[in-house]
Amino acid sequence: MRPLLPPIPCGLARVAARIAQIKARFRDPPCRFPAALASARASTPADLPEIIAAAAARHRVDPDLLLALAQVESGLRPDAVSPSGARGVMQLMPDTARRFALADPFDPWGSADAGARYLREQLDRFDGDIALALAAYNAGPAAVARFGGIPPYRETRAFVSRVLTRLRTRTEGAQPPPPR
Repeated sequence: MRPLLPPIPCGLARVAARIAQIKARFRDPPCRFPAALASARASTPADLPEIIAAAAARHRVDPDLLLALAQVESGLRPDAVSPSGARGVMQLMPDTARRFALADPFDPWGSADAGARYLREQLDRFDGDIALALAAYNAGPAAVARFGGIPPYRETRAFVSRVLTRLRTRTEGAQPPPPR
């Protein structure tokens, strides 16, 4: 009786074994954050600080900074939509959301993760300068580069000031002002 499939050459067997190893790694994520993505819809507004802290830790961003940014951007509302089209708790523009493979900008876990990644990218780009990173988050890195600093846009300057004020009140232990 003839076998249904020809024998697999040795090289293909190694490739198949490696694919199995890779699949096994993704079945059991190494950290808690990706596993929590599955329960994103179960999140409540009270969970947002914890969600944001997890994203901050994952992308090596100060959790107080990321939380202050989210408070200023959306008032910690996962369903927020700005007049310019930014969406979610981290208020990402559709192009930025696509760039970070964020399928649902209203998903708090995904939004926090993409926002933290984007902020980390800006902090790296501007050598850890928080004000410039925040300005780039708001107005885009090209505007910050073009003006050689915080762009002279009223909205961007106010945004940077509000985030830094919230950050300062969080780190000094004072109560931050209510979101606008």
